[in-house]
Amino acid sequence: MLDGSLKGNPAYFTLGGYGPYCALPRILTMLEAYRLPATFFVPTWIVEHWPHRCRAIVEAGHEVAYHGHRHEPFWALDETQQREIMTRSQAIFRDVLDVSPVGFRTPSGDWDARTPAILGEFGVRYSSSMRGDDRPYRIEVDGHPEGLIEIPARWELDDYASLAYQRAPDFPRGLDRTAPYSQVLANWCAEFDGSYEEGLSLTTLLHPKVSARPGRMALLEAFLSHMTAHGDVWFARCNEVAEFWHRPSMQPSNPEVGHAG
Repeated sequence: MLDGSLKGNPAYFTLGGYGPYCALPRILTMLEAYRLPATFFVPTWIVEHWPHRCRAIVEAGHEVAYHGHRHEPFWALDETQQREIMTRSQAIFRDVLDVSPVGFRTPSGDWDARTPAILGEFGVRYSSSMRGDDRPYRIEVDGHPEGLIEIPARWELDDYASLAYQRAPDFPRGLDRTAPYSQVLANWCAEFDGSYEEGLSLTTLLHPKVSARPGRMALLEAFLSHMTAHGDVWFARCNEVAEFWHRPSMQPSNPEVGHAG
C-alpha cells in the first residue's frame, strides 16, 4: 500500500515527511511552553524512519499509541492482517522507543468488528476511534472482561476537515480549498465552550503536517490559550483518561455500553 501511494508519489511522500521532520519540533515546543501533556498516535513506519524525532515525544513526557504501521484501513483487513500489523507495531515501539502502548486510534476512522478483541490481545486498554458520545464510554469485548474504554474524538476538531489543502472539491467554485483560519479558530473554540459548559470530554484530531505550518501555529496557540484560560480544565494524556474511566466508581450500576465481539 505504501509503496504505491508514497514511494511512487514524491510530492505526497515529502508532505508526509514534513510532519516528523519540520512540524513535530514546533508542536513539542508549543506543548512545553503551555506545560500541557499530549498523546501522539504514531504509525510505526514513522518510528522506523524518524526514530530520533519519535524519541523526543517520549523524552518530553508525552504518550505514544498505536496507529497502524503504514496507516492501514483496519476495516478492510482480516484478522490475520490486523494481528500482523499489531505484532509488528508492538515490536517496533518496544525496540526503538522502549514503550508498550496501551492506546489505539484506527488510521481510517473505522474498524472491523473483530478489531476490539484483537486489540485486547496486545494489551490495548483504550481506543480513540469511534464517535458514540461526548464522554468516554466502555465497549464490551468478548474474552476481555475489562472491556475497552473508548475516548471519542470529533470530525469537527480534525484539522484535515478545515486546514488540509485540497484541489477538490473546488469550493468556492474555481478556488482551491482551505478554510479561513479565523473561522477554524472560532469553530474550535465554540466546540470547547459547549463541552466546558456541560463538563464533557473534548478530544482533538490534529496532524503535525497539517496544523504545525508556520502560519497555523498561531491558530493552535490561540486555541490553547482559549482553553487554558479556564483554570478548572483537566488536560490529560489519553492513557490517563482511560485509567480514570476504568475505575469501578466510574461504571454506572446499569451501564449503557457498546458491544463488540
